[in-house]
Amino acid sequence: MKKTLFGLWMVGALLLCLVPAQAWSQVKELSWGTAAVGSSGHRALVNLANVLNREMPNYRINVLPLPGAILTMKQYATGEIDAYYGADIGFYELANDINRFKGFKPKMKRELVQSLWTYTVEVGVGIHARDRERIRQWRDLSGQPVFTGPLPWDVRAHLERAFQVLGVKHRYVNVDLATAGSALEGRTIQAFISYTNAEATTAPWITEAGLATDWAILNPSAEELDQLKKAGFRFVEIDPKVFRRDVRVQKVLFSPFYYGFHVGLEIPERDAYRILTVVEEHAKELAKADAGFAQLAQDMVGLQRRGVESSIDLVPVHPGLARYMRERGVWDPKWDGRVAKTR
Repeated sequence: MKKTLFGLWMVGALLLCLVPAQAWSQVKELSWGTAAVGSSGHRALVNLANVLNREMPNYRINVLPLPGAILTMKQYATGEIDAYYGADIGFYELANDINRFKGFKPKMKRELVQSLWTYTVEVGVGIHARDRERIRQWRDLSGQPVFTGPLPWDVRAHLERAFQVLGVKHRYVNVDLATAGSALEGRTIQAFISYTNAEATTAPWITEAGLATDWAILNPSAEELDQLKKAGFRFVEIDPKVFRRDVRVQKVLFSPFYYGFHVGLEIPERDAYRILTVVEEHAKELAKADAGFAQLAQDMVGLQRRGVESSIDLVPVHPGLARYMRERGVWDPKWDGRVAKTR
């Protein structure tokens, strides 16, 4: 009897060895694009992936840094990566076939949808502290060399749109993020883009710039603020302490837009919904690891509604996000026709 049982056990063990690994392991690898190393987006996705990989063992997220979020959107749309980092300004350009997305639609193999909004990014300008008496408003940058951010970046697109409204005809100079502070100190540039995440933290490269030079925030003038608000730009007041250094102003006035880490329709509704619930359950943990997630910890449901409102006319909503919002009472029935159809 013992020999018979041992024989059966051996046969079973051999059969297990012959079964392909895929049959037992349903782990799906996701190459998830984000912005370059040193950016807020890269830092955020590394922290987000750590939580999702731990809590969703059927997925394995590989963080893929690219030159800018717009590149992650394009590479997802053409089938090169599995998920992307997308902002409302990118969706705006895609929907209107303008700027960085002009002529791109015929190349698309997959539809972009919104599935998880993670924070706002607030955009402004920094100048050298020695120039505060000479440069008092954004229009004073006309004709000056300015680094408004790397060419593909959404923060650059947002700031450039604001400059265009004000008629600021600056001279764009592209510098390496690691040398932005030195470039400002050496007058290679007269100003650079400054921004925060979730009104709570700034990018590593901006922090590092403060080690190379004494820079200050340049707020738009009251007249410029009025003109920008009439053109549809919003502004929020940021605590200067966010920068962990003296930025020479009592209040920081930055213009926000919405960012998210999105999956497409290849991810089933139940799994996209699960991503949202995992993030909701661990929002405080995420905010502790990265202050950029502070808005998720404070009001994740409200953030999803505001993010969807920013882009509802631009790209469809993943059914997993629609389900999440319906269950939490923040879905507007007039959006029903904007829910993406799964394959």
